[in-house]
Amino acid sequence: MSLLVVRDLGKSFGGLTAVDEVSFSIRPGELLALIGPNGAGKTTTFNMINGQLRADRGSAQLSGHELLGLAPRDIWRLGVGRTFQIAETFGSFTALENVQMALLSHQRRLFSFLKPARAFAQARAQELLEQVGMAQQGERACSELAYGDVKRVELAMALANEPKLLLMDEPTAGMAPEERHALMALTKRLVLEQNIAVLFTEHSMDVVFAFADRVIVLARGRLIAQGTPAEVRANRQVQEVYFGTGATFHADWGGGQ
Repeated sequence: MSLLVVRDLGKSFGGLTAVDEVSFSIRPGELLALIGPNGAGKTTTFNMINGQLRADRGSAQLSGHELLGLAPRDIWRLGVGRTFQIAETFGSFTALENVQMALLSHQRRLFSFLKPARAFAQARAQELLEQVGMAQQGERACSELAYGDVKRVELAMALANEPKLLLMDEPTAGMAPEERHALMALTKRLVLEQNIAVLFTEHSMDVVFAFADRVIVLARGRLIAQGTPAEVRANRQVQEVYFGTGATFHADWGGGQ
């Protein structure tokens, strides 16, 4: 049974149609990659589902609840986590404090000078850091961490609302190949353990073909192909969109778009 069902999603900017009648679904425990050349409409699609951008038409339902028209904070509280292409953490805060802030948001807690937030949910925040392999780095400021570790902290923050659906926009951007695969292997493990659905965009085809269960491909705002990684790799139209007529994906190809 599908967790997220997107139907006929559309968005235009003036005379430019950025997303044109896009439909797809995703099941719990599934990693679905959304790929396409620059300007294909991937981020626009993400931002409409997450409430950062208002859709012109269509529907996006999470377990029967319509997401379109809701504010990002309301979508977050329905069980949708989000990570960003450029990690969004507070650099001066420790890793533990960043996760505590996410927990505060999820539980709608307010704190004052007489009731500081630092004491809130430390055990749960530490548990989330442990899930992403950052338990030993909790007291370090995010500004002091390697970028790959910051992305792990961001993932822990995204898990703070116990999401049903996790949206990951370019999760491995700026990371070395080894770091990319380590982060996505971690994500895959968490998906299976917690039965989370993940929709992610990605420029690195090595990551897509190694970790996605299914792939959907956008070009000029339209969905042109979907299927398993092997099916998409062999799709002639996808090959032409990426490389021109006659080119093919190679199993070891790891470049960007």
